[in-house]
Amino acid sequence: MNTASPTLVQIQDLNVQFASGKKVVQAVSGVSLSVAKGEAVALIGESGSGKSVTLRSLLRLHPEHKTTIKGQIQVAGQDVLALRGGALNDFRGKTCAMIFQDPLLALDPVYPVGAQIVEAIRRHERVSNSEAQQRALALFERVRIPSPEQRLKAYPHEMSGGMRQRAMIALALACNPQVLLADEPTTALDATVQIQILLLLRELQRELGLGIVFVTHDIGAAVEVADRIAVMYAGRIVEEGTAEQLIRSPRHPYTMALLQSRSHGAMERGQPLQTIAGAPPDLTAIPPGCAFAPRCHLATAACLQAVPEPVTLAPGHMARCVHTATAAAYAPQILAAA
Repeated sequence: MNTASPTLVQIQDLNVQFASGKKVVQAVSGVSLSVAKGEAVALIGESGSGKSVTLRSLLRLHPEHKTTIKGQIQVAGQDVLALRGGALNDFRGKTCAMIFQDPLLALDPVYPVGAQIVEAIRRHERVSNSEAQQRALALFERVRIPSPEQRLKAYPHEMSGGMRQRAMIALALACNPQVLLADEPTTALDATVQIQILLLLRELQRELGLGIVFVTHDIGAAVEVADRIAVMYAGRIVEEGTAEQLIRSPRHPYTMALLQSRSHGAMERGQPLQTIAGAPPDLTAIPPGCAFAPRCHLATAACLQAVPEPVTLAPGHMARCVHTATAAAYAPQILAAA
């Protein structure tokens, strides 16, 4: 993080539980994370690792009657967990906005996309309808939607997947938020459009000075967008550092496994895709110790005793593993294979 820039997001010891019948799902455990103005932070990991739950907690989007959230969440100086009613609604979109994974589901199918952007602007700001329409047009131009005047009148189903995602980005930017959340915004797109959207997000982040939290299961996408990367497993951040640190000097076996399972390296060499053995743990019964131990080739009895404490490896680089030194010896061959 650029220490000269003000901190926009500060999460401290976040714990999120969901009621599931008679069981409790421990979706997020002890997550602490910060994002500075003009910084992009990626959360990566397999499905069920707690990435999207952490992201949605920043906007309080979980059903309150089934969710218990403990810890602290500060966004642009506001205590998110203390917001209620109108204050929470004002916060959503104005201070912090989200780009959802599937814009076809996130956008209202019975209204033109332009009308939805106009409505968002007028909900948060006292402007005329014509002024809001002009701003919507400018947003479409900024995210490079072709023929923007016509597309403002289009319904979501009349747009291509890439165009819908650009419209979703425009909607998220409509009220000039300070923090932008992106929940796997390229998953449903083909490879060429994915790259275009990632480059657009990076450009907008730098141009507008946004703080971005970007969720993805693709470590390659994280490198394209993020200044820092936090690797999540079973609801915890198990490694965190700059994009360069995690790509060049990974120290947690799970991070190494994610790097090794990247598809493009295997395809270039004509080799089978590497997979991570086993499956993530049941979040209603997380095993003691390191949750990754049952799938880890470096695991020993010490890994099963207690959750590993964070080990500082370099300024800004942390890993929760009792075998960081051993992992360092394995890193070169893992990186060569990736």
